[in-house]
Amino acid sequence: MDAKIIASLILAMLVLANPVHARNVDLSTVPARQTVQLTIYNSEDLTLVRETRVVTFKRGVNPLQFSWANTLIDPTSVELAFRASSDGLEVLDTTFPHDKPQMLYWNVHSDRDREATIEISYFTSGISWSADYLASADRDEKTLRLEGFVRVDNRSGEAYENAQVRLVVGTINLVEKIAQLAQLPVGRVDELQKGEFRTLRQQAAKSMLSRDAAAPPAALAEAAHPKEIYKEGLSEYFIYSIEGTETVPDGWSKRLRSFAADHVPVRIQYRYRAREYGDRLVRLYLLTNDTGAGLGTTPLPDGTVRVFRDNGRDGLSYLATQPIKYVPIGDKLELNLGTDPEVVFELVKLKTFRDNLWLRLSRGNLYRKVGDNTVQIDIDSPVAGWDEHQLFTQRIRNYSGKPIDVQVRRTYPGDVTFRSQLNPSLYDYQTVEFSTAVQAGEKVDLHHELIQRQEYNKKQERVVLENGHG
Repeated sequence: MDAKIIASLILAMLVLANPVHARNVDLSTVPARQTVQLTIYNSEDLTLVRETRVVTFKRGVNPLQFSWANTLIDPTSVELAFRASSDGLEVLDTTFPHDKPQMLYWNVHSDRDREATIEISYFTSGISWSADYLASADRDEKTLRLEGFVRVDNRSGEAYENAQVRLVVGTINLVEKIAQLAQLPVGRVDELQKGEFRTLRQQAAKSMLSRDAAAPPAALAEAAHPKEIYKEGLSEYFIYSIEGTETVPDGWSKRLRSFAADHVPVRIQYRYRAREYGDRLVRLYLLTNDTGAGLGTTPLPDGTVRVFRDNGRDGLSYLATQPIKYVPIGDKLELNLGTDPEVVFELVKLKTFRDNLWLRLSRGNLYRKVGDNTVQIDIDSPVAGWDEHQLFTQRIRNYSGKPIDVQVRRTYPGDVTFRSQLNPSLYDYQTVEFSTAVQAGEKVDLHHELIQRQEYNKKQERVVLENGHG
């Protein structure tokens, strides 16, 4: 008998059409669970539980009792169904006794004495899961081993023994809720009761899964080899089924391996992106979630990555811990390792000056000084301005023992011309991007010039690229 959920078969007085056939039958209990399956939806604090039991039915009406005391089970979601050949079995009604608020009865009619497999399904709260990863780079940092884990946390009030665990990645789309809201008059949306929302949420979650999805066989033993994750595509959802079964006690967290990939190619890049990493040059590992990298069979859920490197002394050196967002198949995984003390990165201002001064001498006329000449321009509004020049060098010193690739993004507000021979590109209308390679032990100066147009009573936001000496 389970610790929290008690489902007992009460074979009570059966009064048939002929009173002579009436008989008394003693109370008996339902056997222990044969199988149990947990499908955990993190986005909604919702877990669908499916459990099967083999029950002996007598001919006639058989009351089944189900209790959920001291658990987070939603009683409105509890359902009873029959597996395999269920002809001759029928649920007549469901009763919630007033004197026993955490219990219900099903009256099941059987056309003969028999054994049958029943499935009880329900939603519970309090079970969640999270992902974490371990990345271990080799000594020369050309490949790494990436391991994935999931941690299941059970605070539902019920223990689940030998359970098949399935993890849903994605957000439940409450199609039914949206359809109902569309039918409500304006102003009545706030009147949707919590109970209605809960029902709609459960309907949306259940619609993602087939009713006749097979539960794990009772005799399925713990696999001796590491567990694997299988993927089923459900629109934007993915379901991870962890091979084998796990016992998930109430009040416990359990860490399970989800995958392991060896020799994943990794590329190192140094980046300056003030919007993303602050005012510093950071070092990154770049890898791709695809089959070419030994990954790519499933997306990688949100989680935390801990990064290590082989230190060449039969040990690992810790590099970084970083949270990651959902990584689709084919997308890049970027691991920020922080600053590198062996690479010095500084922006040095070399020179600043102004030219192309614009002056308003009289209303309706604008005069611009170009060299020794003054050019008059007709204009409707009074304007004055100038061009401000700033010459910079982006200085990079590489004291590491190997060449590095550096990418720089800088954002310039205002009306700016970026002049250089760095072969720059525009990342967006205000942001310039350029790259370079720096050999081991080398120092490079990346010269560039900023020309910012300053005009009175006029503002424009753009960056124009010009090829020049800078």
